[in-house]
Amino acid sequence: AAADRSTTTSQGPRAHLHSLAEAYRAWAVAEPHRYLLIQGAPVPGYVAPADTLDRARAVLGPFLPVFADGSPGAEVARVVDQMTAWAGSDAAVAGWVAEYVPSAVGDTGMTGQSLAGAVLAWAQLHGSVGLEAAGQFAGMGHGGDALLAAQTEMLANAFALA
Repeated sequence: AAADRSTTTSQGPRAHLHSLAEAYRAWAVAEPHRYLLIQGAPVPGYVAPADTLDRARAVLGPFLPVFADGSPGAEVARVVDQMTAWAGSDAAVAGWVAEYVPSAVGDTGMTGQSLAGAVLAWAQLHGSVGLEAAGQFAGMGHGGDALLAAQTEMLANAFALA
């Protein structure tokens, strides 16, 4: 729903990233038990079925086009390289990126940076939102919204998003 309300054409990629991150956080804060159940630590040795991977990819998919036209800086270059290699060796991953960023088909650089941005966004979201949903910020003097906004802005800067 958040992706439908916010597109890169209706606002710039930086604002789109912020709106997607805020929507992710809003749901987690409103439904902390569900968020922690979904995003909690997996059981050792557990391998998610394909439909679970599809659902996880559907949540991260709207983040892919946000980073497609960015300009990744040196601080994220290693992640971009690894994500480019991953997409090159896993047709399902490359197909997932192509579904959300059709212009990335045949462009390994765009595929890698889109994927790197989405994975980094997920890691930052999961870190700060997971801590907030678990009540770890209680008494710390800051709001989860401020922390997430700062992290999102740093990620936008790392990809030079407009």
